[in-house]
Amino acid sequence: MLRIDDLMDESNVRFGTSGARGLATDMTDLVCYAYTAGFLQHCENCGELHGSGPIAVAGDLRPSTGRIMAAVGKAVRDRGYDVENCGRVPSPAVAAYGLYGFEGAAPAIMVTGSHIPADRNGIKYNKATGEILKADEAGIREQKVRLPEIFDAAGGFCTDIDSDLPPVSHAAAKLYVNRYVQAFPRDCLAGLRLGVYGHSAVGRDLLAEIYEGLGAKVARIGWTEEFVAVDTEAIRPEDVAAAPKWVEEHCLDAVVSTDGDSDRPLVSDENGKWLRGDVAGVLVASFLGADGVAVPVSCNSVAEKCGLFAEVTRTRIGSPFVIEALQELERKGRRCVVGYEANGGFLLQTDVALGCGVLRSLPTRDAVLVHLGVLLAAKDKGKTVSALVAELPPRFTFSERLTRFPIAQSSAKIAELGTGTGEGNFAAIDALLAEEFGKAVATDQTDGLRITFASGEVVHFRPSGNAPELRCYSEADTEARAVEIATVCRGMMEGWR
Repeated sequence: MLRIDDLMDESNVRFGTSGARGLATDMTDLVCYAYTAGFLQHCENCGELHGSGPIAVAGDLRPSTGRIMAAVGKAVRDRGYDVENCGRVPSPAVAAYGLYGFEGAAPAIMVTGSHIPADRNGIKYNKATGEILKADEAGIREQKVRLPEIFDAAGGFCTDIDSDLPPVSHAAAKLYVNRYVQAFPRDCLAGLRLGVYGHSAVGRDLLAEIYEGLGAKVARIGWTEEFVAVDTEAIRPEDVAAAPKWVEEHCLDAVVSTDGDSDRPLVSDENGKWLRGDVAGVLVASFLGADGVAVPVSCNSVAEKCGLFAEVTRTRIGSPFVIEALQELERKGRRCVVGYEANGGFLLQTDVALGCGVLRSLPTRDAVLVHLGVLLAAKDKGKTVSALVAELPPRFTFSERLTRFPIAQSSAKIAELGTGTGEGNFAAIDALLAEEFGKAVATDQTDGLRITFASGEVVHFRPSGNAPELRCYSEADTEARAVEIATVCRGMMEGWR
């Protein structure tokens, strides 16, 4: 018997802010098989699995995904369940299919590393009730699984093992497209010309299909065969430079895109300027009429300053924490409950009536709803996207990151800076940062170290929960100052290596 928690320590493939992540070489067939078996056992213990399935399995477009999907599928079949091979579709598409695609809700498994580099990958597990939460992660880690004798010494399948997945079903992709084209008014995007920056995002074709289905003229831009690690929270300089050129070249009203598994959005204004995820989130939440909003501590304080929402709850970073807060807001009687993250991922806890149809709850990160919400909010008001953004309180955020930075090392430095701050002792912070930013007046250690200075400016240091990266978030009254703060902090962080 093999305990999953022990395997996580041995393999270096651990749970991050959303699912299990690690180097693709560490995610051997044995590791992926065992984790999936542990997930299924946990679902059985929770009373969410009975009979023979089916269980939905999908993946993104990175090179290692097909092999890992096969290992996941083999574990599902060996546990006695049928596999619904949904192919390469967005994370929210397979999650929605698990919730609404069967006679009764069923678990759904997505193989993806999201936005992290191609040499890494991951697995997102969804129970029949939605994304696994932190309590579920603990339950999975405690599982003990018995592995069949089908693995070689390196953890790969023996050559005579049949691990082929069944033929691809397109039902999940169809349900995802219909989710939007049937809920939103027909031709609601008529008159708009959109650029879909596809790169290697798994949802690129479905995005184009949805927006054309709603009346937009779509230009497909930047499709690639090689996997591109697009991070919607730390946008690559080449993508910042490219968007204005695409707008001019193709006469676009906006450019839209996503990260690798198409759950985190990018959306630009009519000038090709990318919106920050937490700004787009405010616009979409307002468009939907939200009265209860949950956001991580890293998000822009516009959520509170705009005065648009009856209640705003702050959480640790990661969709499981946001989902727990959404559930609490719904229990408190909030009518329209949504969440969003600094990376742009948007979560819908409650059904929303849109005039043409009902958009059903999908409490997992979704990119399409952000694209549509921003574009339609502007169109409904007869404004450009930039004008819509300009109506919000002038508060700006920016982020930087250092890659290949050991989590233990960054955590130790952040802990050193935060020593004594709970008692109002900011000496360590002031020694490092006062010359640049003035005196610290408050800190928040909900997730990492968020520092507020006397000027009202904010710096937030945090190790990534998904990869060996150190992140820095800034907030200021002007965009230029937010960029300047993050740039200065990135230089400081370089000296921490």
